[in-house]
This record gives sequence, C-alpha cells and structure tokens, in this order.
Amino acid sequence: MKAALLEDLDRLVVQDIPKPEVDADSVLVAVKACAVCGSDIRMLHHGNKRLKPPAVMGHESAGVVVACGENVTRFKPGDRVAMGGDVPCGECVFCEAGMGNNCQTNYALGYQFPGSFAEYVLLNRMVVNHGPVHRIPDHVSFEEAALAEPVGCCLNALELCRVRLGDTMVVIGAGPIGCMLMELGRIMGCARVIAVNRSRPRLETARCFGADVCICSSEENAVDRVLEETGGLGAEVILTACPSPQAQADAIKMAKNRGRVNFFGGLPRDQGIVPIDTNTIHYRELFVMGSHGCVPRHHRQAVDLIASGKLNMKRYISHRFPLDKTPEAFRAAESREGMRVVVLP
Repeated sequence: MKAALLEDLDRLVVQDIPKPEVDADSVLVAVKACAVCGSDIRMLHHGNKRLKPPAVMGHESAGVVVACGENVTRFKPGDRVAMGGDVPCGECVFCEAGMGNNCQTNYALGYQFPGSFAEYVLLNRMVVNHGPVHRIPDHVSFEEAALAEPVGCCLNALELCRVRLGDTMVVIGAGPIGCMLMELGRIMGCARVIAVNRSRPRLETARCFGADVCICSSEENAVDRVLEETGGLGAEVILTACPSPQAQADAIKMAKNRGRVNFFGGLPRDQGIVPIDTNTIHYRELFVMGSHGCVPRHHRQAVDLIASGKLNMKRYISHRFPLDKTPEAFRAAESREGMRVVVLP
C-alpha cells in the first residue's frame, strides 16, 4: 500500500510499504481522509519520543472498515468510522478514572501505533477495545468526520474551563483550533466571544465563527482592550490557542476574579518557562490549567455534534491533497494561509 513515511527529521516520503494484516483482535480500515495537525508538523521537524522513524503519522482521520478479526464485536466490514488520537490503555489508575488522555503509557494513533497518512490503517486490540473510534452516519463526509478529533480536544478544554451560560470568553489565536473553541463556546452558552490574534486576516475569519470582538495584538495592547471590553473586570474564560509564551502571560492579566485560564496551545520545549505574576493568580483567585488531547467520550460527542449539523466542519477545510502529495499538504498547513488541510488517500 502507499503511505507517507516519516523516514527521519524533515524527511517525509510517499512510498509503498506492506499492507497491515488483521489478527483475531484487530480491525483494518481503508483511510478516506486524514487531516494535518500541528503536532504532525512538530514531529516532522523536531521528532517525538513516542514516535520512532520510519513511521506513519496521522491521527485525525476517517474511513471504512474492510476487515475484522474473529474476536471483534464492536465493528463489521462496511462500517464508516471516525478515528482520534489518544488511546487509553484501559488498565491504569487514570484510565480507570476516565482520564485516558493522562494515561502514563500515553499510546496514540500516529505515534506508537501506525497512523492514517496511508491507504490503510490497522487498529489493534487496544484501539478497538478502548480507543476513540466511532461510527459515522452516511450524511457525514469522511473529511468532516476526520475533524472530530480536534473538536474532541476542544470539548475537553472547555469542559475543564467549566464554561457557563453568560460567560465572556477570550480565545488568543484565531487559527482552526481557535475558531473551533469560539464556535463551541457559543454552543455551550457563552454570551460574548473575544478573538485575539496577531494578524488581521485570521481575525476576519474568526468573525465567521462567532467572535463578537476582534483584537489585533500586533496593533494594540490586547490586555488593555479586553479589560476595556469587559468594563475593567476581565473575562470569565480565557484560552490560549497558539504556541506563544506572551499569550500565556497576557491570558492571566485578562482574567476576571475567579476566572478560568486554559493553556490549550503547547509551547516549544525551549520556551516553556514563562514569567507570570502569581500575585494576580493569588488575589484574583484564578484557576489556571492546561489541557491536551481528549478521551473517547469527547470524540463521540464531537461526532454527534458534527452529525447534528450544529458544527459545519466544511467551513474548516481549506485545502485537500491526494496521498502522493502529502509533503505538499504539510507545507500548506505550515504556511497558515488557510484552515485545516486534509489528505485524501
């Protein structure tokens, strides 16, 4: 089968590799769509301790089940399925508590397990039994369903933020993930959404996804403007959807007393130490948290939201590439000129 193989850092090559074989407990899926995630780009350039080249990346995907092992009861050939990344081991204290994305084994499709930038992906016993794999209805396209994974990650973040009816929410970073957070925040009851971004073109896009106020941080002081927009009090919920240390420091200053601040976007390894005024956290009684990935129930919720029509995922897809153009797809995603980039094997 054809696959985009990460041979080494900065070397992604489309070539023929052996087609996976189904055993008694696994499922083989013909991949129909796989989106390029920011973490895929980071692994291409910087690697990851969970991924050992040569390897197939790709964890935002959807396809059709073509073969099942004799012990598999959850799926059957012909099932249309969406697949996510984080795979709980199903046995540790975190998985037992429903926090599989905090599993210390930390398995994931496109990391330790071969991913979906390929014609076929094999779902092993752990993925079949515990992973984020859910059937999708016929009216949902494969490329829309592939984006259930990032939507699930956004749902995890907003759940941790305890979004409430009437909240004002600030999202710093107006890329595809930032826009998903804005749109979902609206669905969950936010009365006002403020988008902050360094470039104006992204802010124009953010207006289409529910932003009431757009602040260009390269042209004005974003903290001052957020405080002005909130009567000097700050916002109840602030999420950083960009890999920026400055965004994290600013987020603390934008928060209302007892506000919830979520560092959604991870930082580069050498920029993880951020100077923050902890007195602000102390006196305003702020809740500061991180979030990463999601658990299978978030992925199921995302599939259901997409299927219901409450989220129009077609708006999030700006580029489509065939499998043999996967390196070009990565370059398009890295350019940040559009929204989500999808590979169609």
